[in-house]
Amino acid sequence: MQVAEKDSLYTFSKWRRRLWPFHRSELPKLFPLILIKFLVSISYGILTCMKDTMVVTAKGSGAEVIPVLKGWIVLPAAMLVAILYSKLSNVLSKRKLFYTVLSAFLVVIFIYGFILYPNVDALSPHESSDWLLTKFGTKYQHWIAVYRNWIQSLFFITAELWGSVVILVMFWGFANDVTSVDEAKRSYNIYIAAGDFGLLCIGPIICYFTKKLAAYPFVYTVQTLISVVLFAGLAILAIYWWTNKKILNDSHFFNAAEYKEAPKKTKEKLSLRQGFKHLIKSRYLLGIAILVVGYGLTVNLIEVTWKASLKLTYSNPADYQVFTSKASSFVGLFAFLISLFLGSNIIRRLGWRSSAQITPILVGVTGAIFFLLVLYKDSITPLAQTFGLSSLGLIVLFGAFQNIASKVAKYSFFDPTKEMSYIPLDEEAKVKGKAAIDIVGSRLGKSGSSWIQVALIDLFGTGSIFSVTHILLPIIIVVTITWMMSVHSLSKKFDEKHKLQKLSLKRS
Repeated sequence: MQVAEKDSLYTFSKWRRRLWPFHRSELPKLFPLILIKFLVSISYGILTCMKDTMVVTAKGSGAEVIPVLKGWIVLPAAMLVAILYSKLSNVLSKRKLFYTVLSAFLVVIFIYGFILYPNVDALSPHESSDWLLTKFGTKYQHWIAVYRNWIQSLFFITAELWGSVVILVMFWGFANDVTSVDEAKRSYNIYIAAGDFGLLCIGPIICYFTKKLAAYPFVYTVQTLISVVLFAGLAILAIYWWTNKKILNDSHFFNAAEYKEAPKKTKEKLSLRQGFKHLIKSRYLLGIAILVVGYGLTVNLIEVTWKASLKLTYSNPADYQVFTSKASSFVGLFAFLISLFLGSNIIRRLGWRSSAQITPILVGVTGAIFFLLVLYKDSITPLAQTFGLSSLGLIVLFGAFQNIASKVAKYSFFDPTKEMSYIPLDEEAKVKGKAAIDIVGSRLGKSGSSWIQVALIDLFGTGSIFSVTHILLPIIIVVTITWMMSVHSLSKKFDEKHKLQKLSLKRS
């Protein structure tokens, strides 16, 4: 009996370490980071569902307006934000920079929800937009829709930048400062799981308020959801302040002294322009950039076609928002389960390279199948009928599956492996290189796909994204192969830098 009890205790302890591989001394730092990741992710999920609903279902608009916004407006805005962030990082401490940037986002979101959107009809230039439409024709309706619905477009830009700035740069920059590579292998998937749990909560939150306020004008639903985002933002600021004040002053935390308000280094700070030059010269940073651009290109080339199909099924804003929120909840559910129970173990067992290859393979294969379904819409009718669906219904559901699978792979494997690749870098490369890649690089992937889609629609299409699907399919295949080759090359450099960092720490 004693032997059996010891074996069972050993087995239990072994599984506990796999699911929760942390020491008790690490928990005071771990829990605030988990909570911040949960709040920034739930805010981003709500903003994402709302931004798509706003622009796709607005008057004279459709999914084709998304490439115009991402390619021609969001990218310049992201570049301006990157320049401003770089300038502010030279004059503000990391803490003050965090407070300033997040507060600015919350102010813009408040203005949209409680000043601009309630007066959207009076502030939108419908008459001049109708005149432009008669002059240029419906082929360019996606361009005119951005001008017509400038208020919704402003919200779309803000929501897009939240993902690039607040999550990628601010949260992960904070996490990278207080985490070593060995800690990251155990903790980053837990942060990802916290974000996934936030996404899981989005569906119930949006469905609850949308249905509860269904009898009232849609503006009340918008203001209620924005209030949730504002509350989460204030909570993030409070937790961040408390963590720096109470936790990071403890000397046993990794890199805590470097993160605290230490004297400025006498070394001259890099400008963003110099950061880009450093990015181009560094093959390592360039490899990370290719990963980021590859994901943005493939996912957005597929997503716009799916959202165009989705609008054909759900033209009402409330119905469209409910469906997308449910899709986000499924992303959160599966990503949470994978990140919590499998993600860390997979990264530890398979290593960085194999884990990083999961996302391009999954995105590329499912994306190619989705485009084939769209191209052969009439031919798949018998297949769809076996499931009791129309061909459009099958396309929408498989597109939802593809979208969910891609984001699950991103949150569970792409994000943690990408963030781990920054850790062996020096402080300047982390700050400037990461800002250049995460703010502009991520936008370049999305905007690059948008430029491709807009150019194809304007040159070869009829104003609809469906008219250029046959050209998008081979582009997806080429980008996916390039992405996989970059992962293979970057993995060798990552292992070398990690070994050098370990030797440096031993010597010190």
